[in-house]
Amino acid sequence: MKINYNRCFLIYLTTLFLFSVFFLYHKHYVANDSTISEWLINYTGGFTKRGLIGQICIWFAENLNSNLRFVIFIFQSIILFVYFSLLFIFINNFKDNKIFLLSIFVPIFILYPVAEIEVLARKELFVFSFFLIYLLIKTIAIKSVFIFLFLPVTILIWEPVVFFLPFLIALEIINNKYKSFKELFFKKLYIFIPTILIVILIILNPISPENHEIMKNYLKINFNEDCYMSCALLKSKSTIYQQFNPLNAYNFEVVIRYILIMIIGFGPLLFLTHFSKLKIKNLFFFNHFNNLLAPIIILVSPVILLFAMGYDWGRWVNISYTFSFLFYYYLYKNNLITIKIIYPIFLKRIINKKKLFIFIFIIFCFGWNPKTTITGDVASFPGYRIPVKIINKILFDHY
Repeated sequence: MKINYNRCFLIYLTTLFLFSVFFLYHKHYVANDSTISEWLINYTGGFTKRGLIGQICIWFAENLNSNLRFVIFIFQSIILFVYFSLLFIFINNFKDNKIFLLSIFVPIFILYPVAEIEVLARKELFVFSFFLIYLLIKTIAIKSVFIFLFLPVTILIWEPVVFFLPFLIALEIINNKYKSFKELFFKKLYIFIPTILIVILIILNPISPENHEIMKNYLKINFNEDCYMSCALLKSKSTIYQQFNPLNAYNFEVVIRYILIMIIGFGPLLFLTHFSKLKIKNLFFFNHFNNLLAPIIILVSPVILLFAMGYDWGRWVNISYTFSFLFYYYLYKNNLITIKIIYPIFLKRIINKKKLFIFIFIIFCFGWNPKTTITGDVASFPGYRIPVKIINKILFDHY
């Protein structure tokens, strides 16, 4: 029987979206929820990084005389709906390729924030949505205009997006067929000027303790909200130097664990990139490689700085994989690459045996996921635990 992959993917995304909204609704009541804390950052104490969305939520809460947490919940649900909708529009009509299936349903991708609800509806959703819209725009000139106008806005929402700009630059090289750095620099630098200015503004204007106190008091007086977790950390990690304070949780075990997580999680995608080659010849940067494996590893490598800056290593893996997969799938979808896969004998046997592949698919895609922070071990069977959490919440009012 031929499987309708589009329908299955739609059911998968719809299910994850409904689960997400359920979790978000119950999470927005939790006084110390980490997601809410990030959305509380705002401009009432003056300009600061990541304050744009919080300020918008405050405006709606004040003008609609509504609870701030409920407004945040509505905005989180909207951006989740936008993200899942864009994913479905972008990832469709994929062929019956079992390696592609593994790369799409891998638990460090779409499933991850639902499995680790502490990460659910964090601000990188705006970054993913921005990237997906960019990828869906057909006209190259409009893509450039989109970067010029909306990338600075994305920086104001979540500034670590700068670590993933190599993916945008690489796509500009490919789409415009640039053959040298000089050509790229003089023809495309202008579209990144507003972004560069915003980054400089953020770097040169860390929030002062006095202004942080103003923001903290505003939240407390007007909404009875404490400035905790991400909101509180804004004070102690406002400068670049403070971001790189030594973290005691770093150790050999953690590094090995996450190397294995990335090798296993990225495995199907890296396998595809190893057998994929750009059709356009003599492109700047890409002309040094015979396939896409090394270029994608290089493009994602700035994320090492994020690993050095914070505890949320599971989250960084998710963001890194999302950009890597979307970048690769764009090239595949737009017929910009040739794929000539040579399967090892053991892999060919697994793929050709339907029941064995289904078993491996379930274990690989729904049997594990990294925890949010480096202090947590690998979680097991999110495909089972997610619905169980919902049932427990409905029947027993706890997770």
